Amino acid sequence: MDHPVRRRVNGGCSVSYDFDQVIDRWNTAASKWDSLASRFGRTDVLPMWVADMDFPSPSAVQEALMRRVQHGVYGYTIKSQAYVDSIVSWMQRRHKWTIAPEAIVPAPGVVPALSVIVQAFTEPGEGVLIQPPVYHPFKRTIASWNRTVIENPLVERNGRYEINFADLEEKARQAKIMFLCSPHNPVGRVWTEDELRRVGEICLRHDVLVVADEIHADLVFAPHRHIPFASLDPSFAARSITCAAPSKTFNLAGLNTAYIIAEDGDLRRKYQTASARAAMAELNVFGVEAMIAAYNHGENWLDDLLHYLAGNLDFMESFLQQNVPEVRMFRPEGTYLVWLDFRALGLSPKELDQFLIEEARLGLNEGHLFGREGEGFQRMNIACPRALLEQGLQQLAGAIKARRKG
Repeated sequence: MDHPVRRRVNGGCSVSYDFDQVIDRWNTAASKWDSLASRFGRTDVLPMWVADMDFPSPSAVQEALMRRVQHGVYGYTIKSQAYVDSIVSWMQRRHKWTIAPEAIVPAPGVVPALSVIVQAFTEPGEGVLIQPPVYHPFKRTIASWNRTVIENPLVERNGRYEINFADLEEKARQAKIMFLCSPHNPVGRVWTEDELRRVGEICLRHDVLVVADEIHADLVFAPHRHIPFASLDPSFAARSITCAAPSKTFNLAGLNTAYIIAEDGDLRRKYQTASARAAMAELNVFGVEAMIAAYNHGENWLDDLLHYLAGNLDFMESFLQQNVPEVRMFRPEGTYLVWLDFRALGLSPKELDQFLIEEARLGLNEGHLFGREGEGFQRMNIACPRALLEQGLQQLAGAIKARRKG
């Protein structure tokens, strides 16, 4: 079992792990920290962009990796029984989803899996449906294989994004695949059972393969609950592929360990053939050990992480209301990514990018990357110690205050 670092009280919740600890990530080849000059043009910005956490992974993961390191031989590895069992058990315990062991196929990452799926199940020119503002590699992956991007934009109603089902019905007629981002990145929606069923029924009517990117499935805040799309109905499971990974949940992105779940044998075999052709079927020996340890022994750590992240969201919400009312926060139902509306500042997308970098000294994800619906928005990663979050918010407040005076 994972070992607590110390106990303290955070927002009334007993927390077992020291998420307040600030760990120096400079000069570790960390994309988030060590690419600031190339990404933002300067090194004095606080990085709150790419979706990895500034927290150490559970100690059970660290111990498992150390044991494997000490073995000394790091050759090719296979999909072991322990690997499969950890996923099956996790999905059952965490999401009440019973999956067949043979349905699991390893992948080096969710985006590589999406690339394989596009190649396997569509031909050049055929349509793949997305719901912007959405995770920008979706569009890039589709376009890179000369497929047609079909957009079903989300609609904002009363501070919450919803699916435009009438438009989805129409757009589904043109698509072979739908990329369903669930929970949704960047707007933070956790789709309800009713919403997922409506998506599934529309896609079944038009013979659209649903590819559910559920990489943020474990990062959901009560009372919301993630529902695996394929778990809702056997007919949905037969016409869908789920993409998942422990990487966001346990901060393992650099270990390149993900998997797809395809309950239909024909879909699975077609994916496996394309994956082998693209040389994307190999497993990472350390990623396997990390995932097994995380899924088998990391649940208490995750529960405490969610409490801490909820505290970060409370802090941020209060801070913005009191100090930066010009910036509207969409509180996420899931993920540790916050969608921020800066349109009240009256800046163009380019001006907003420059303001945040040059004046607020913040490195965020530019909203326009997620589609034209993201213009005037930015995505902030709040999976960091409270002190870093406060620093970033203070820098933002100071820059906006200076702009008010100017």
